[in-house]
Amino acid sequence: MDQDDRLRHSSSFGAAAAAYVQHRPDYAQAAVGWALEHAPGLRVLDLGAGTGKLTATLVALDADVVAVEPDPAMLAELRRALPAVRALPGHAEAIPLPDSSIDAVLSGNAMHWFDMAVAGPEMARVLAPGGILAGLWNVMDNRVDWVAGLARVSGSAAIGPRDVPTSWRTETANMHLPKTGGATRFGSPEQAGFPHGQRRTADSLVATLATRAGMLVMPEQVREATLGRSRAYLASRPETADGEFTLPMLTCVLRVRRL
Repeated sequence: MDQDDRLRHSSSFGAAAAAYVQHRPDYAQAAVGWALEHAPGLRVLDLGAGTGKLTATLVALDADVVAVEPDPAMLAELRRALPAVRALPGHAEAIPLPDSSIDAVLSGNAMHWFDMAVAGPEMARVLAPGGILAGLWNVMDNRVDWVAGLARVSGSAAIGPRDVPTSWRTETANMHLPKTGGATRFGSPEQAGFPHGQRRTADSLVATLATRAGMLVMPEQVREATLGRSRAYLASRPETADGEFTLPMLTCVLRVRRL
């Protein structure tokens, strides 16, 4: 994805901020705990915080959180949901925090939108020595047969290779790590996945898919046709046709330590 496409996709969420609040999942506490495991303290930056899905999990773990989010509509939802959290407008490429002021920089389902050539040095700048940088992604477990079928029917705009565990490791192994080119160095990256789940109905799962960036930037007719195929598929499966079910997921983490 080139710079223009990345910007178009990453700036699409504001129009769906309310739906994002309602339908996007939170993050497994065990995954967030693992991301923070070796941090020198609990001053945590949630970068690209969106509506506060990851922020809320950090608050539950007693972290001292600062949230930074560029989209005004997403930031407004975060402030509404978590009024006690310090929430600032800003970008990964220009973080509004002092040098070495943060023990961990975490990013939930957002790091792939950053321009890492610029954001990498910025994240390194705000991290204290020994600090942790971690990206977290909620992925649908396509090792389960009906989830794999949904991914095939819905297409990569709704469920892409980064959104399923069978390809997540390869997709995130190196492309989202900072290459500072300066004095700051990072250790070897580590990856781990933690079981998670979300109670859904067929309609609410389709609504979740509709909040993906690839869907939001589609022409309306194409988007409705894609969501229609997903809805028909879910109606055809015994696991999802009637009432609530648990969508099997993992919260997957890529972490690296500043040396």
